[in-house]
Amino acid sequence: MRTYNLCFLGFGNVGRALLRLFIVKNAELRDQYNIEWRLTGVATRRMGWLSSAEGIDAEALLASQLDTGSLQRSDHVREWLEAAQPDAVLETTSLNVETGQPAIDNLRASLGAGAHAITANKGAVVYGYDELQDLARQNDRRFLFEATVMDSAPVFSLFREALPVIKIRGFSAVFNSTTSVILEAMEEGRSFAEGVAVAQELGIAETDPSHDVDGWDATVKVCALARVLLRVPLKPGDVRREGIRDLDQKLLRAARGEGRPFKLLARASVTADGQLTASVRPEQIGPKDPLSGVRGTSLAVHFELDMMPGLTIISHRPNLQSTAYGLLADFVNAVGPEYKI
Repeated sequence: MRTYNLCFLGFGNVGRALLRLFIVKNAELRDQYNIEWRLTGVATRRMGWLSSAEGIDAEALLASQLDTGSLQRSDHVREWLEAAQPDAVLETTSLNVETGQPAIDNLRASLGAGAHAITANKGAVVYGYDELQDLARQNDRRFLFEATVMDSAPVFSLFREALPVIKIRGFSAVFNSTTSVILEAMEEGRSFAEGVAVAQELGIAETDPSHDVDGWDATVKVCALARVLLRVPLKPGDVRREGIRDLDQKLLRAARGEGRPFKLLARASVTADGQLTASVRPEQIGPKDPLSGVRGTSLAVHFELDMMPGLTIISHRPNLQSTAYGLLADFVNAVGPEYKI
């Protein structure tokens, strides 16, 4: 049985949920997958680059009781990686919608140091996919990112492992739970600001929800799917984007009454001449649409395929643990031990 060194790059809500999940799943990882693990590095803006080759106390870190004085401090990512000697780096830093940095540089360094690079950062996929995949192959490591689009719902791995030689003609999706919650609150007569407050109370919206309500979050997810599944280097500026700010209560309530409510829909389709068109904008959805039943914080994507009329993947009410599980699953798939079920 091998013990794998883990480094957490970013330790916000998702990172904390992931470490808790490693602890909860410890027995299953050991007994079914022959995996032992220890935390040898953690890096955040507040704490800096911390490491210990002997291991960091995960429980103390979660309880905010870690004795950082006993840990080695580094000045930059490469020095940190050299000290921590990770087998896998689990990256959960904030999204940069314009460049994907500094996540790309940090993942590049991780792969170069001989670690598997596992991320929840969709910017790294949109702007760094080709380079990071090539670097992973050169170093016999994996660059994996299942948690970037649908939390733990298998999308990338589904097509990679279970659907070979299938052609995607297009997809439509509800990719952002914050906007769904806001729109549904407004359908009930609440204001836009009240809808934002509801989403914040649920823990799915930031203090500044602009990335969600203006369509940036969904747009970057469209670009990530396009880059990996459709092999098109789509950038956010190539996507026709419209947020939900201009929708009013009267319009939303009338649409719901008609049985054709508004949702922030993400779409991409391949034209007859091979061109890709993509959009993120509010649209009405009829009762026969595969996405019509998606409510609340649930997410869904519907693919149009050449080998079947359609395939819909739904993540029902995902939460921080769901996102964390996507990262954990990628780690298990990356280290690739034999296992028994």
